[in-house]
Amino acid sequence: MSPRKNRLAVSLAYALFGCVSLAAMPQAFAQDAPASKADMAAQKATDLDAITVTAQSREQELQDVPIALQVVTEQLLDDVAAEDLGDIDSFVPGLKVNSQQPTQPSFELRGISTDDFGIGTDPAVGVYVDGVYAGRGGGVLLPFTDVQRIEVLKGPQGTLFGRNTAAGAISIITNRPGNETAAAGKLRLGNDNKTYFEGMANVAVSDDSAFRFNGIFNHSDGWLQDSVSGKDLNPENNWATRAAFQTRFGDNTRAWISWDHESLDQQGQATTGIVLIPALPALPTAPVDETAFLDPLKVPTASDAANGETREFDGVTLTVDHSFEWGNLTSTTAWHQYDSMNRVEEDGTNLSYLYVDSTNTESNENFYQEFKFSGSTDRLDWIAGASYFQEEADQTSEVNVLTDSVDTLAQNLGLAPPGGLFGPISDLANSFGIPVNLHGLPWNEKFVNSLDTKAYAAFGDVIWHVNDKLNLTAGLRYTRDEKDFTWFNDLRSAPELDAQLDLLDAVGFFGAIGIPKEAFVFDVAFIDPPALLNKGVLNRAKKSWDDFSPRFVVDYHFNDDLMGFASLAKGYKAGGFNALQIGSEFENEDVWNFEAGIKQSFPEHRLAYNASAFYYVYDNRQAVTLDMSTQIPRFIVDTSDQEAWGVDFDARWQATEGLGLDFNTEYLDATYKNYTNPQGIDLDGQTTGAPEWSLSAGANYVWHLDGHGDLRPALRYSYIASCRSNDESVSQLSCGQFGAIDLGEAQEILDARIGWTSPNGHWGWAVYGNNLLDNQYVNSLGTYGATVLGTVGARVTAPRTYGMEISAKF
Repeated sequence: MSPRKNRLAVSLAYALFGCVSLAAMPQAFAQDAPASKADMAAQKATDLDAITVTAQSREQELQDVPIALQVVTEQLLDDVAAEDLGDIDSFVPGLKVNSQQPTQPSFELRGISTDDFGIGTDPAVGVYVDGVYAGRGGGVLLPFTDVQRIEVLKGPQGTLFGRNTAAGAISIITNRPGNETAAAGKLRLGNDNKTYFEGMANVAVSDDSAFRFNGIFNHSDGWLQDSVSGKDLNPENNWATRAAFQTRFGDNTRAWISWDHESLDQQGQATTGIVLIPALPALPTAPVDETAFLDPLKVPTASDAANGETREFDGVTLTVDHSFEWGNLTSTTAWHQYDSMNRVEEDGTNLSYLYVDSTNTESNENFYQEFKFSGSTDRLDWIAGASYFQEEADQTSEVNVLTDSVDTLAQNLGLAPPGGLFGPISDLANSFGIPVNLHGLPWNEKFVNSLDTKAYAAFGDVIWHVNDKLNLTAGLRYTRDEKDFTWFNDLRSAPELDAQLDLLDAVGFFGAIGIPKEAFVFDVAFIDPPALLNKGVLNRAKKSWDDFSPRFVVDYHFNDDLMGFASLAKGYKAGGFNALQIGSEFENEDVWNFEAGIKQSFPEHRLAYNASAFYYVYDNRQAVTLDMSTQIPRFIVDTSDQEAWGVDFDARWQATEGLGLDFNTEYLDATYKNYTNPQGIDLDGQTTGAPEWSLSAGANYVWHLDGHGDLRPALRYSYIASCRSNDESVSQLSCGQFGAIDLGEAQEILDARIGWTSPNGHWGWAVYGNNLLDNQYVNSLGTYGATVLGTVGARVTAPRTYGMEISAKF
């Protein structure tokens, strides 16, 4: 990162923070004086918009909710041309979404994440759409379709949201059908042949009933090209649709049903080799020398993998609300089903003797039913309910190589002479006139898992209004999880190779050279002791876990505009099974979080801010890592206890009728409380790797063009500090300086948009630019071949993108 770019980041951050500070100064020196009618009119014209949220399963103003909470509005989604959750995380400090592979996303909040991609493990950050748990794995990161707002709740939310919210919850709220007929469309065209279209039609069929239809089409050629074939890499190709219907039955009952469908079919994430490859017959050094890694932005990309990423998703949600004299009953019923496949190259070369890729295939179907009762009196607001969740999932985890790359592996491990095993045998047989070819034949190893989950929950939450200023909240959720899990790891599959070996065996070739055919049937990927002892054997485990997740909150309103609060809450991630380690299981992961903060607004200055400090303890965190300390890498599971403290701060200021500013930041100090890794390294007291600082700032201005519409420029900036390395980082290649790569370096993004809207609001156009600083960062490394093939591939974030939009609304 250049010093000039860093100075820009710091200058912008300080400038916006200074603006917020200046906005607060008049409050301290203001004198009690009656406002003139002109002053009151001006204030009304520039009031700070109130934001209504449902974070506590009730409609409340944001400033009245005693939770660290950030709201991503529909306007912000437009400002940054956001298409899924991966486009907004940098503008929500503390949130990190790895979305470069939509079918294998990962989420992190306040330094808490889940590293395991297996179906036996649940996420630590829960994603909810209209109150329904989105699940995990390939069906979580879907394109935005008719989103109204996104609420990011920081800290454990076990009582209000339930299982798998150890770190927090992301609640996506969509628009419901309205009682007016309307239509809207947006066409976005950008570089790399970007074409994005979004359309909406709301059709009112009566005073009480309406349909709403949405559709999205998204395509781009990709921003990277193969240096040999010229083929476009990292493309986008998906479409999605949504249909919803809302109606009333009498005065007290309302029903809403929605159906979502998405189809994704595109090239998988590209991988660029970062190891210098010598000319044959020399082979890359194995294990790799990480101090010699090349810069993936300065070397050509060449791939020979049939990379692919696909998903077909369907979901239906039915919500029925009924009002009684004593309160309300809400029934929510949901069904989701998806099939996904992700295949990505790991070695980053187009050389058959170094080839290795990984493939993940999932099939998932889940059902959710919740009944929620709510009511209020002069002193109490209460919620109680029960829910049921069932999930059936299948997953296949594969490693694909070629016989040529197996030969390289065998040579590097000293298990074969120069040339390897299959190549020399093939050449020798040919010299005797036997027509066989053992070069470049596919070799597949797979782990197959199945999961049947049932989860039952009962919950209650009560806010007691002790007096006009003091509120006490107590809540409790009981959850029971039942999981039935299977493992199946068969011998390697190589039918083309086996046919050639059978031919050699039939003509007596193996007898002549004194080597049995069985010497060529072995595994190279899933070779930890449990896997080797259970080849071809179906293993099953069944277990249940119980959890009580309470929360206690006290909030005090010093006046109408100032609230202080303190809370103690528990979140948890359900226990489960490790997909790639037969017989391995783990207990619930628990997080206890204490938080205290204030929320204050200055209506006369159109300023509001929120600040909170937190401390949490995270027990029994499970992680799956690729152990590269052995000759052949293997997946292993380890457990750690962590703790962290930090501060969240956000502010909004409507400086003038036209100018709006906002600023958000988080400081986090996360360390291991109790952790010795599988290699025996004691990491107690060392950092977990999570960055200390993250911040986001935005500015927008509205010019009224005297009857010619409105012009609105917007600028958004985000900064995430570098990862904090520890004694494990180098061995895992997860954080630090490795040759020309600074893995986990500080990141900054600058987005801009300027849009015009016609006087009647029917037409609009805009130009936008994302990542205007054109910064690219290494997102992840492919390390399957690091110790045995001498290869490592890097996956890099996207460069600058830009384009224009045309919109219509009637």
